[in-house]
Amino acid sequence: MAANRASLNTQNPGIKRILSEVKKMESDPCPEFEAHPVENNLFDWHFVLRGPPDSPFEGGLYHGRIILPAQYPFQPPEFMFLCPQGRFEIGKKICLSISQHHPELWQPGWDIRTALTAIQSFMPTPGS
Repeated sequence: MAANRASLNTQNPGIKRILSEVKKMESDPCPEFEAHPVENNLFDWHFVLRGPPDSPFEGGLYHGRIILPAQYPFQPPEFMFLCPQGRFEIGKKICLSISQHHPELWQPGWDIRTALTAIQSFMPTPGS
């Protein structure tokens, strides 16, 4: 991935923002999750999220995917889990205020770290 960063249009605000988020994830990792772009596509990420403490998910590791739109950070990402976790359907887009299901609620100041923290906090809440 690092070798291909030189060939990216770093003047594009979306790419600049995504590269900044990659750098932050690498330099300041979060103990609650790991997230990074897949191979050579900055817009396709995978994550592993720890189950929230004091919940039925505690101790679990949950794999998912993030798809960033070309208009990121001005449009929200899509999120989905790729493994069973008992809260969200596998392979289905997650419907939360931080996802593409509710673009009117998305704030460009939010980042992938903020979104994953929100997803982790939503896991123990009852689904509809």
